[in-house]
Amino acid sequence: MAIQQISVFVENKQGKLVQTVQLLAANNINIRAMSIADTKDFGILRMITSDNAKTKEVLSNDTVVNTAEVIAVKMADRPGALYKVVDILSKAGVNIEYMYAFTASDALGAYVVFRVDDVAQAQKLMDDNGLQSLNDEDIQNL
Repeated sequence: MAIQQISVFVENKQGKLVQTVQLLAANNINIRAMSIADTKDFGILRMITSDNAKTKEVLSNDTVVNTAEVIAVKMADRPGALYKVVDILSKAGVNIEYMYAFTASDALGAYVVFRVDDVAQAQKLMDDNGLQSLNDEDIQNL
């Protein structure tokens, strides 16, 4: 199932990232997964949080905040696990725009977050191939 990802445009200056994550901490928002890509002037902080609505509300005052649907697919911790998933998507013509990984407790395992050009098709492919993915409720319960 698709989950919501928050993208925050953070000025690439000393102290800006710490201000952003401090706001989240002060509002009791837990970052479940994150990735940051930088350019000379800005970074794009992509996050999956324990409360996306609150995250967007808290951060929207100072910066540009967007949401996007992504899928988080459970991975085995062994060689070839990632290949299996990207191969399924590739053979079906689903383009992967970017991806990043996160881990939960040992019982919950490791996940790879995919931003793809067709979320519904990608989710169906995961379901059809017996691959577990998270929904927004799962994220809140991690």
